[in-house]
Amino acid sequence: LTWSGFPKETKSFAITVYDPDAPTGSGFWHWAVKDIPTTITNLPSGAGALNSNVLPKEAVQLPNDAGLAQFLGAAPPIGHGKHHYFITVYAVDVATLDIPKTATPAILGFNLFTHTLARAMIMGWAERTK
Repeated sequence: LTWSGFPKETKSFAITVYDPDAPTGSGFWHWAVKDIPTTITNLPSGAGALNSNVLPKEAVQLPNDAGLAQFLGAAPPIGHGKHHYFITVYAVDVATLDIPKTATPAILGFNLFTHTLARAMIMGWAERTK
């Protein structure tokens, strides 16, 4: 994952991965990470793994909807149809968002609402038929 073209006022980045199609009534947050320094503009595969040493020390992985502070890959229920996965990088106007490392992705989103300078989003999908 690589990003560029963010506003010069950016002080940090946050990244979320969200599946609105999960059969939960509220979707499913697969990953939420905050406080990525602006010196980082790409993350290699595996950056969201549990106890990853790829993320910078300032970055904080928040618990996803499975309660795990890591990236949880796509796994839509068999036969449920296509699930869309929104991967969003946020340019944030503060170096550190003042929320605990145990906060939910929804709390992160609430804080990003007033601290986002810009964002970029890509969407992929996955489906399991067997």
